[in-house]
Amino acid sequence: MSTAPVTRDDRAGEPTGVLARGTDLHLNHYGAARLPFACVGGRGLELDVVDLSPAHRGRRLRLLDASGGYASATLGGDHPVVRAALTRGTAVGNVTDELGSLERAELLDRLFGPGGLWTDHFPAGRYHVSGRNSGSEGNELALRLVLESRFDSRRLRHRPGKERRDTILAFHGAWHGWTGGLVQLLNRRYYRAGLPVPDPAGSYGVRVEHIPFGDPDALAEYFAASADRLLAVVVEPIQGDAGILQPPPGYLRELARRCAADDVLLVADEVLTFAKTGAWFAMRDADGPVPTDITVIGKFLGMGAVSTSMVIAREDLAVRSSGAVTTSDLRPLNCAVIRDGIEHIAAERLLARSADVGGSLAAQLDAALVGRHPDVFTEVRGTGAMLGVELTAAAADRIGELRRELIEAGVYAEFMAGAGKRSGGRRYVHPTLRIVLPLITTTTQADEIVDRVAAGARAMR
Repeated sequence: MSTAPVTRDDRAGEPTGVLARGTDLHLNHYGAARLPFACVGGRGLELDVVDLSPAHRGRRLRLLDASGGYASATLGGDHPVVRAALTRGTAVGNVTDELGSLERAELLDRLFGPGGLWTDHFPAGRYHVSGRNSGSEGNELALRLVLESRFDSRRLRHRPGKERRDTILAFHGAWHGWTGGLVQLLNRRYYRAGLPVPDPAGSYGVRVEHIPFGDPDALAEYFAASADRLLAVVVEPIQGDAGILQPPPGYLRELARRCAADDVLLVADEVLTFAKTGAWFAMRDADGPVPTDITVIGKFLGMGAVSTSMVIAREDLAVRSSGAVTTSDLRPLNCAVIRDGIEHIAAERLLARSADVGGSLAAQLDAALVGRHPDVFTEVRGTGAMLGVELTAAAADRIGELRRELIEAGVYAEFMAGAGKRSGGRRYVHPTLRIVLPLITTTTQADEIVDRVAAGARAMR
């Protein structure tokens, strides 16, 4: 790990002065926990960062990025396939969704057309697709499709038989984004307090109710009592911000079965899980794909280069004319990056490789962190390229210190909030270290991540 000092303070080199000033001007989403570092370069899993703290200003460090670029750097940094796609994408025109695009057409045909790469999940001819700028925007469109499904936009009234469908089911600990329409899908008080939610009492009001995630009995009880009022269910196949929580085997398929039986739309939020579980989609089990009515994917979809999401919806689900027009609906640049990245992942069998690397990493994390540092870590969870290591109650109070020690040990990582207090006697879930591996991660790099995280944990004592 390099710690060579950075002394230049000019705009042509590595300008620590302007880095510090510009960072202060950037809206701080982290309060006092904001890290005093700035990235000045990187390739693959490596990040070159500059220390902006007063005591060590200008110090240079090279880190391994265990966050996967906030779970978005599919192929790491500066990947040649992505660079080439960006170049090509800028040369093929800049059109909105009103005009067709060859890049868009080729992408969608490759994924969803006859014999397409994803037709095992989304049979050809039964789904259509829209793009958005972020996972939150994608989930907002999914929510709009759900609400429009009960409304006759031509006659401006409820569709026959949909008058009583006024409830959406979500889950304790869920995270679907923090934009206005999505706040109601979250149950944790910190994310809801002080923010408005829609009034369920209006003519087209909707209420959101929450049940424990992964509890088959709670699911059966809810459907038995409320299925006749239920419009949709929104679910993460693996809960991310709650602490990388996985449901028991068969749970997602049973959820899909109940939704289909009671004419309830099933929305899968795969913004985080897309391409991270050893398969393209986490909505699957030993019997194959679990059917959904709407699926939203993001993060890894943009290959770490563009912020984008994709909403894959049943063809009969739509928004009233002009109601979903957006400036950035699968523009050619985004489509070039997505298509070339997906083709590279498929050709190099990176999903299967990431599952192998992730499985080995999970075992090592359990032995090296939970086994040797039980005062800091309690449990390893997750699958494939997306893993979580839950903190103890004592360590949860020292996250800021732990993050700094991890950086000093040469690894950048992030922490999920954890589900916190849960109902029905379920144990409290503390903040969780989230490790997301770019699909190019080697076993050597995974081993090094374990060593560096363990070194950071030792330094906390």
